[in-house]
Amino acid sequence: MRLALLALLIASPAAAQSFDCAKAESSAEQLVCSNARLGALDERIAATYASALDAARGLDAGAAEAETTLKATERGWISGRDECWKTENVEACVEQSYLRREAEMVATWMLAEPTETVFWACDGNPSNEVVTTFFDTELPALRFERGDNIDVGTLTPAASGSRYMGSFGREIWIKGDEAMYREPDPDGTELSCVKAQ
Repeated sequence: MRLALLALLIASPAAAQSFDCAKAESSAEQLVCSNARLGALDERIAATYASALDAARGLDAGAAEAETTLKATERGWISGRDECWKTENVEACVEQSYLRREAEMVATWMLAEPTETVFWACDGNPSNEVVTTFFDTELPALRFERGDNIDVGTLTPAASGSRYMGSFGREIWIKGDEAMYREPDPDGTELSCVKAQ
């Protein structure tokens, strides 16, 4: 009886919500299926993705397009995660990939209450505004809004202050009530900003 139970436990792959571990193909999927921490992250990301799909489908306008875009970004993210085999520390790469994906979906689709929203006046012009909305995800995230542009950034190591990196080089580096905001490439314009009162 004991040997049969042990054999069953060894044969059973770890739980993963987003794919069947018995059919795991990539080294990243195989790692997720053998690592409890990554398996739990996979389940969490699958639940977050389901919530994002619900949010996309619930839009008053553009729901079909939003759902198509979300599914495409999910496929792109999976491809990126599966490229972790090329890195020195595959486990750390896969974990970071999951944490970034969670942060991006939460901030993009406002799936949690934000912890703070800050309005920044840039280059001495109050109408030249950047709005940052912060989310308390495991990898801290923020949502950038400037004009009609919306992007998501995640906290990255910095010598001082808090630095959030978004898409294509967009970033904000916050030090107290001041920040340096950088537009995405190829423009790359840098703006000096202060918290609007």
